[in-house]
Amino acid sequence: MADPILVAPYSDEWPEMFETLKARVENALGAAGRRIEYVGSTSVPGLPAKPIIDIDVVIEGDDQLGEVIDRLTGIGYMFEGDKGVTGRYAFGSPPGSPDHHLYVCAEGSPELHRHILFRDYLRSHPEEAAAYGELKQQLARRNPGDRGAYTCGKSHWIECALRLARRETQ
Repeated sequence: MADPILVAPYSDEWPEMFETLKARVENALGAAGRRIEYVGSTSVPGLPAKPIIDIDVVIEGDDQLGEVIDRLTGIGYMFEGDKGVTGRYAFGSPPGSPDHHLYVCAEGSPELHRHILFRDYLRSHPEEAAAYGELKQQLARRNPGDRGAYTCGKSHWIECALRLARRETQ
């Protein structure tokens, strides 16, 4: 059986872990990175989450990707391609680093926009964040070790939240 899905209570250590990872990546990228965004469930105060930090490195355009790949692989990241998500490039974490996902997205990419929109919606709607946290915990209990079912179970809720968030920003 696959490793069980752990949805942990929110931890004040998560933002600290992000800041540590961010500093290392910023140092390696220099001017090649426009900014680094803390996204995903661990970036929402109070939200239970899988204890994995999600990071989006924002670059000006895909023409910078080669340089960014070189700089990130130079500090131990492993380029994994887009993994089926157009405009979002994944990197495997360096050995011994805290659990995290690192993605590189060009400014204006739909996936970057989606990550930030969802994060900001949950941050500004604590009642919705609480409902999402409860859903995640239920799915983890019902689908231990089945990441596909866990992810699928969240998809409808996420899409509904994104629709609401888009309406608010129009």
